[in-house]
Amino acid sequence: MHVPDGFFTASVSIAAGAVAAGGVGVCLRGARRELDDRTAPMAGLVAAFVFAAQMLNFPVAAGTSGHLLGGALAAVLAGPYTAVLAMTVVLLIQALLFADGGLTALGVNIVLMGIVTAAVGWAVFRLVVRLLPRGRPAVVAGSFAGALVSVPASALVFTLLFWIGGTAPIEVGTVAAAMGGVHVLIGIGEAVITALTVSSVLAVRPDLVYGARHLATPLVLRGADGTTRTAEPAAPQAAPARPRRLAPFGLAALAVSLLLAGVVSFYASGDPDGLERVAADHGFDAAEREHDLAGSPLADYGVAGVANERLSVGLAGIIGVGVTVAVGGAVCYAARRRTKDETGTAEAPDRARA
Repeated sequence: MHVPDGFFTASVSIAAGAVAAGGVGVCLRGARRELDDRTAPMAGLVAAFVFAAQMLNFPVAAGTSGHLLGGALAAVLAGPYTAVLAMTVVLLIQALLFADGGLTALGVNIVLMGIVTAAVGWAVFRLVVRLLPRGRPAVVAGSFAGALVSVPASALVFTLLFWIGGTAPIEVGTVAAAMGGVHVLIGIGEAVITALTVSSVLAVRPDLVYGARHLATPLVLRGADGTTRTAEPAAPQAAPARPRRLAPFGLAALAVSLLLAGVVSFYASGDPDGLERVAADHGFDAAEREHDLAGSPLADYGVAGVANERLSVGLAGIIGVGVTVAVGGAVCYAARRRTKDETGTAEAPDRARA
């Protein structure tokens, strides 16, 4: 659902940019409470996985495809504030290196694919986790529901913004129905990918799933007089007493991302995605302008000068994953370091409560 240049008036683009900048600023402060020296690199891995997964368009209807947006997944794995930062890094790299998503529409894309998906996905996730019996199945079910709802929610916000300040006239009810309908189908794919990813991480490293921190076993302290009190949880359920190294998991996660972007992406569906299909069907695709960086060496996820298409796509994907994990990890680690610099000690990240 990357919005191209030309779809929105200058006033809406500027307003969305201001909202995006303000939202990212708020999330920078909020992420400091979610990040520590172990989870900051994890956030970079989440950003890299989202980048790789977004290269894998899957068919959802005749002549239409969809791809992971990733905001809900990032929120469950890394926390809602950190998720917005990770999604912003992904969208910046896609726009600046791969000419995917307009430069003037960058604020719109951050709002739609970063802020809306993370906020809606996290809110639905928390609601489901509160309603279901405590345990890992509730976390997986919540991630499925959050991802499912986040995609059509983002599509409907796009329709609202386009109705307010789009560069072409639309029948808002008709376009809302079309956008909502196709993105419900895309949301099902997003929900399956999100639930499978969350359940996989829960199986091997439950301590790295931000949305599962409420499953930590509380410490019961007994006094000499026989009284007891409950302390803060010490470690996630089923995790060992001493902290586990991130490196083995991180290398495995990075390898999966590289495999998806470098190999599997070549077999992605070539059909237009949901937004492109609706724009073509309802006639506002004519407003699209060519990307200002359309001639860049990595535009359209290919390496200029590499004649072999499979190799070109694979190399572009590998470069994208490498840049994303480096920039995403650096941004999140810098936010964590700033917390240390301001307080003199590392703050413990907030524990989500359900």
